[in-house]
Amino acid sequence: MFDVAKRFLVGRPLGSDRLGETLLPKRLALPVFCSDPLSSVAYATQEILLVLSLGGLALLWLSWWVAAAVVVLLVLVVASYRQTCYAYPTGGGAYAVSRANLGANAALVAASALLVDYVLTVAVSVAAGVDNIVSAFPSLAPYQVGINVALIALLALVNLRGVKESGTAFAVPTYGFVIIVLSMLAVGAAKLLTGGHLVASSARYQVTPSVTHAGGLILLMLGLRAFASGCTALTGVEAVSNGVPNFRKPKSKNAAGTLTIMGTLAIIMFAGITALAIVAHVHLTSDNAELVGFPANGEQKTVIAQLGAAVFGASSIGFYLLQVFTAAILVLAANTAFNGFPILASILGQDGYLPRQFARRGDRLVFSNGIVLLALLAAGLIWAFDASTTRLIQLYIIGVFVSFTLSQLGMVRHWNRRLSTERDRSARRRVHRSRAINLLGALTTALVLVIVLITKITHGAWLVVIAMPTLFLLMKAVQRHYTRIADELAPEPAGMVLPARIHAVVLVSRLHKPALRALAYARATHPDSLTALTVATNEEEVRDLQTQWADRGVPVPLTVLESKYRDITGPVLDFIAARRGVGPRDLVVVYLPEYVVGHWWEHLLHNQSALRLKARLLFQPGVMVTSVPWQLRSTESSDDHDQSGSARLAPRRDQDQSPKPGGVTEPRQPVEAGVAV
Repeated sequence: MFDVAKRFLVGRPLGSDRLGETLLPKRLALPVFCSDPLSSVAYATQEILLVLSLGGLALLWLSWWVAAAVVVLLVLVVASYRQTCYAYPTGGGAYAVSRANLGANAALVAASALLVDYVLTVAVSVAAGVDNIVSAFPSLAPYQVGINVALIALLALVNLRGVKESGTAFAVPTYGFVIIVLSMLAVGAAKLLTGGHLVASSARYQVTPSVTHAGGLILLMLGLRAFASGCTALTGVEAVSNGVPNFRKPKSKNAAGTLTIMGTLAIIMFAGITALAIVAHVHLTSDNAELVGFPANGEQKTVIAQLGAAVFGASSIGFYLLQVFTAAILVLAANTAFNGFPILASILGQDGYLPRQFARRGDRLVFSNGIVLLALLAAGLIWAFDASTTRLIQLYIIGVFVSFTLSQLGMVRHWNRRLSTERDRSARRRVHRSRAINLLGALTTALVLVIVLITKITHGAWLVVIAMPTLFLLMKAVQRHYTRIADELAPEPAGMVLPARIHAVVLVSRLHKPALRALAYARATHPDSLTALTVATNEEEVRDLQTQWADRGVPVPLTVLESKYRDITGPVLDFIAARRGVGPRDLVVVYLPEYVVGHWWEHLLHNQSALRLKARLLFQPGVMVTSVPWQLRSTESSDDHDQSGSARLAPRRDQDQSPKPGGVTEPRQPVEAGVAV
């Protein structure tokens, strides 16, 4: 049932030879890797206005300068990551660059920053998308958390189907958002140029400033905090450099081209939305009480919703298309993280810093474990913060700028090494130009990181400051574990020493087919000693077993252990410990007869003594555990049954399948065959 459901939801498995079919052209790579930075323009302006409104309407003139600074920074970061695409075509982004140029610790800092940021990307993007849905349909407000979690699950499911399929599914919303926003900017500009007016629905409300005396220092801090909030427009830029291997050839050129397209579109849309918001006098506050005249229990519409109503009309098709595509792109912006997080986790898994399961591709040639983990973490964050975009966004972008700074510093070191070996003059000029770009990018992003830390640390960002070092230490611990295990398992120069003697112990509870098969298998291995072992929890059953044993002439001695408190595990462990202690190189092999059931509900009907005993035996040194399975008829399809009945592995249907210790079955009639070797 599980397999059928999985195939229906995820699709048929793909062979490894079809990996090349999943590579992306630029038109699909844009929605897959760039939906996050493209969608950020929908709320970056809003975050700037929310901060500046703390000083009242008089400070909104700073929006021009803050937006201009964000645009300049975006140009620098895009240009810097274009260099990374060419220098490191194997992907990994900031982690790969830092590992190659700055060392393992710097690489893990970058990786921890990116992993935390990817989780926040999903949470913030989906929450912002649902906010726009609620702006259009206010009656959905009480169900925001549930809608968020459902959308995260849907995104995970689509990504589990494969990178190419997710790109195809997300292409329409991404391109639809770009077209409708550019249309809004064009229509709005045309209205203004022809003498028309754009007035936002919130323009009539005055703002009560939280900061009453906006002196020089306070003005500077508000401006820097607004800039830090506006820098959310840069989130997700590094995802393209992480995913270079997923592009079609020439990979680096296509990845760099996709970055350029993304940067151009993001700058045009962000600058246009900011300009329209200022012209239309959009007023927005974090608290309804600060918006004079606004209903205390009302829902403030987002900036882009107010602009859509002002440009297209509040009840027009254009307005609803804008809201639908904005909500869609904001939700799908999480797809950037759903591609970046699993790829980075797979590289960390290969390097031994995360569990190696993250390095394995699933049925659909995607890193399924990373996708599932990301969805669970993001859903937990949504629940913990009650799906509040304003609260979640305070945790955002710290990790982004940590990775930005380390990546650019690593690229500067990379170009320095190139210069030490490069002799061609034209090539050296290109390297000098690339190094200058990365150096300027490193200095700028480092400055922004300091600003972000100062302005956001008291608004919840301290959680990220704690989470990143915690993840760093966790990855170091995983790496130490793998190193310790590798050293422990390394073969000795002299090779493996053969055991002096092998003592075989077969656990039995009743004389039935599984027990006889286990005895036969144990005899076939020719151990130095062979003992059939049973624990006496019921005197009558033990006498019956001894009688059957003698009547059938089983050529293996039967040892009965007394159990005063009806415990099976303790006496068996004591007996095996005594056998193991006979000689330092002696080995004890325990054979457990078990039967295999075909239906899930059959597991509920049978004793789990064998599983408990096996779990305890695995921790005993000098002891090996061998399971001897007996497949019941329920494990076979009707077509597999031998019609003659002479060669079936399963017991006859008239035999009682009551549970017994050791996972064996009790026959209603004596078994006719003896122990065969």
